[in-house]
Amino acid sequence: MQVVVRDNNVDQALRALKKKLQREGVFREMKLRNYYEKPSEKKARQKAEAVRRARKLARKRAQREGGIAAAPGRPAAAGRS
Repeated sequence: MQVVVRDNNVDQALRALKKKLQREGVFREMKLRNYYEKPSEKKARQKAEAVRRARKLARKRAQREGGIAAAPGRPAAAGRS
């Protein structure tokens, strides 16, 4: 992973690096590896994450097809794919 420092602006480069790490899920991975997780707990967590992803995908698909309105307080993303 690379972050370009422009005009000796280290603060901006750090923000960009943090954003990239967050997007890649590095912080989440570090938090999970901090403590031992029993295999049964790991399986349950992964299953819950999969369910959450499936529900989110279904909700987005329904919004696109006009089945339901966007969540209150959050404008629908127009033109984003």
